[in-house]
Amino acid sequence: MMLKKTLLFVLFFILCSCGGLEFVYQDDKKYDNLLYNKTTYEFSGKEILSLYRVTSKYFGNSKNPENKLNIVVNEKTIKRSVQSNQAVSKLDYELEFNFSLENLKKRCLVFENKVVSKFSYEPKASGYNFGSDKSLENMYELATEESLGSFLNFVMDLDVSKCKNEN
Repeated sequence: MMLKKTLLFVLFFILCSCGGLEFVYQDDKKYDNLLYNKTTYEFSGKEILSLYRVTSKYFGNSKNPENKLNIVVNEKTIKRSVQSNQAVSKLDYELEFNFSLENLKKRCLVFENKVVSKFSYEPKASGYNFGSDKSLENMYELATEESLGSFLNFVMDLDVSKCKNEN
């Protein structure tokens, strides 16, 4: 009898303590991507293969776009460690993503932003080490994901129907 009362008390305690749970994504509107399937995009500068795939994941494909996103990618590489035979043993990469979002209906600039992403890479025998080359590709992809995510965080609270020069 005492065991039943104890179990009922524990069950009642668990139910009462979990009564105030709130779900993280309860407010769906806050996390909507206002540009998804409403934006066309163009790239220039450094060609990064994963940029095409990652951008379509963030912005979808639009048949009737309301916005146009221009992404200009600039890359700087810095040789940090050079061996005695002049082979590079460590490279620092700095990718600068310049975003400009235009409203196609009003033909005006809505938002501009620059996001810089950095990473280091230690090359092995170039072209002969599949793992090393794949690792560099993954670093480019991570930098691209990070930059697009940062851009979307800036745009999330922005009214994309207003031009930059409007008050």
